Amino acid sequence: MAHAATILVLGDSLSAGYGLQRDQGWVDLLGKKVAGQHQVVNASVSGETSAGGRSRVAVLLQQHRPGIVIVELGGNDALRGLPLNTTTDNLSAIVQLSQQAGAKVLLVGMQMPANYGKAYNEKFSAVYRQVSEQRQVRLMPLFLAPLAGKREAFQVDGIHPVAAAQPLLLEAIWPYLKPLLK
Repeated sequence: MAHAATILVLGDSLSAGYGLQRDQGWVDLLGKKVAGQHQVVNASVSGETSAGGRSRVAVLLQQHRPGIVIVELGGNDALRGLPLNTTTDNLSAIVQLSQQAGAKVLLVGMQMPANYGKAYNEKFSAVYRQVSEQRQVRLMPLFLAPLAGKREAFQVDGIHPVAAAQPLLLEAIWPYLKPLLK
């Protein structure tokens, strides 16, 4: 039986708060925003791929029994050059297992840097749309969209957002998450 009050975030370094102090990440900010009504469990791991998330999700679902699962994975798959069909299968399995456990799911889409090429980026974005449509779950198409073109919003590596950008990420994800909280 799922606990409606628990939100499980299954993500990579963008949700784990890579390069940030413990309470600065968007997931920590979400926890503060919903405190008293919902418990947020951050099961994100820096460097996590969709395969890693898939291997961990069943235990996490059993352990925390979330009412909502936010899936923010796939970016590291692309950075490692993993086949898109593998990412699709893994994300679909994560969503399906979450649904079978009674959780509502928010799938968070990613986009790769422009140097990956337009064709690859279109195929990569389609992975999220496909899983969302097949599994009938809510999709936030581009997680980092509010930071696009803002170099100052990123750490030196150009990949991970700085602390000052975290409230923008929470603000961007909130309209997709809020309807699931009811």
